[in-house]
Amino acid sequence: MSRFCFAALALTVVATGCGGDDPTPSTEPHTTVPVVTSAHADVEPTTSTAVPLFGDLDAVAITIEEVVVLDEPIDAVVAANGEWWIAQRDGTILEVDPESGEIGATILDIGANTRATGERGLLGIATDATGLYANYTDLAGTTHIGGWPLDDAGRPITDQGRSLLVIEQPFSNHNGGALEISPADGHLYIGVGDGGSGGDPLGSGQDTATLLGAILRIDPTLDGDKPYAIPADNPFADGTGAAEIFAFGVRNPWRISFDPATNDLWIADVGQNEVEEITLLLSANQSGLGANLGWNLREGTRQYSGDKPTGNVDPVYEYPHSGSPSGCSISGGHVYRGTAVPDLTGSFVFGDYCTSRIWAISTEGGVVRFRDLDLAVPGLALVGFARDPNGELVALSLNGPVSRLIPA
Repeated sequence: MSRFCFAALALTVVATGCGGDDPTPSTEPHTTVPVVTSAHADVEPTTSTAVPLFGDLDAVAITIEEVVVLDEPIDAVVAANGEWWIAQRDGTILEVDPESGEIGATILDIGANTRATGERGLLGIATDATGLYANYTDLAGTTHIGGWPLDDAGRPITDQGRSLLVIEQPFSNHNGGALEISPADGHLYIGVGDGGSGGDPLGSGQDTATLLGAILRIDPTLDGDKPYAIPADNPFADGTGAAEIFAFGVRNPWRISFDPATNDLWIADVGQNEVEEITLLLSANQSGLGANLGWNLREGTRQYSGDKPTGNVDPVYEYPHSGSPSGCSISGGHVYRGTAVPDLTGSFVFGDYCTSRIWAISTEGGVVRFRDLDLAVPGLALVGFARDPNGELVALSLNGPVSRLIPA
């Protein structure tokens, strides 16, 4: 089933219709669950730094303001030159003024190479001081990680793009889409789904010989003979599995992100029948190097098709497809490190595509606390979050609006 509801129901649970829940937010009680963050079962959860990094989540009072309306905005990045680039699913990346919302130059257009249909199209972007990277499906549905070097003005040289990585997709759904540069090691992290259909029929999540169902890590090179290098400490760099794998056992990691203050890695993985899950991999534990997140033996903390695998990492938070809070397709998510809403500092802000509600969790003191932020994204169809050049968070609606979280 398609994640994007105008094409079909999100996920594979017919009973959980997209938009079936009332999109009007309601305040939910705080909940606490154990924090499970280590890459190995015998490692106790730790904090990444001794510096106080959390605000008072209980005191957060925010609202949301529209910045710009685009055509299926899907992701956004702050470029090294300070510009704000927003990607549209049709393959275009636009410069947008974060204050006025004025649309500037087209930074890149790969629309001839992709098609926005179902769970396909331009799905994610990332950038650093040397290049712009895109995660997209081609006209046949094959996943490509493309890269373009930057010119002296810090914009991509559009006629010098190259395909860094190509991944065949056995089905049309579960393409993943996440793309992030680690602030710690500078490597490119790629979220790849299990290949699709439903229930992982190929067993990709637990198969370390395939790039499907995994978080990949590569060192991209936009010049030279090889499009990328394998970091020496990747868990299967010795050839015992696919050398690109960083962590595995994921179903459809639509969005991943790094906390810029701690380098912790957050993974929002879209669920199957019962739950949506968030996994936190601490930089103190090498950000989960070699972690097994359990799919398809586990769906969140629940058994799906088998016993918990050795070294399994449970999610730090999960929510069901029924009850309260609930949803059917998680849209992660960033840790807030802006300045406009100090009480939100350190909390991971996320939401759900089907309800478009916006939530947050804090892991202060090793305890997860949930807060409904009493917001729904304008336009509904919440596909993700991004930072603007000031470090403030924006929510992206596939129906067009890009909206900033601001103090109430």
